[in-house]
Amino acid sequence: MATAKNGLFTSLGIPAESLTNQAQFIRLVREGMPGEVVKRAAQMFDNRDLLVRILGTTSSNLSRYYRVKKMSRENSEEILDTIRLYGQAAQVFGDLDKAIEWIKTPVAALADEKPEALFDTFEGRHWVSQVLRKIEYGEFV
Repeated sequence: MATAKNGLFTSLGIPAESLTNQAQFIRLVREGMPGEVVKRAAQMFDNRDLLVRILGTTSSNLSRYYRVKKMSRENSEEILDTIRLYGQAAQVFGDLDKAIEWIKTPVAALADEKPEALFDTFEGRHWVSQVLRKIEYGEFV
């Protein structure tokens, strides 16, 4: 499954190690992510609305991000952290499509919120990651 996860990141134009290695992650955030990553993520995850909310923009302005050479640190970190969560979910469920379905479905362990509804805050993403770890280790089904 790690190979599928690495393939996910690579297909988004992100070095896989940057999402598992904290020093690499920080370096990538500081450098600023290219907007092309947002475009690829919108297509791959089929979730433009989530990216609009994370970036604090409108649906009609999202395409402007696609052409940005380097996003701000804040936007880069939120996008990378969101992608990391999709990768974590894909690893837990063994399939990106199953992960996307789970991310769009209310989860009792998240106070009946859809995981995607929590992705716009650091604490929300952390909570989703904790629940995914519990599922991975058999604490939730």
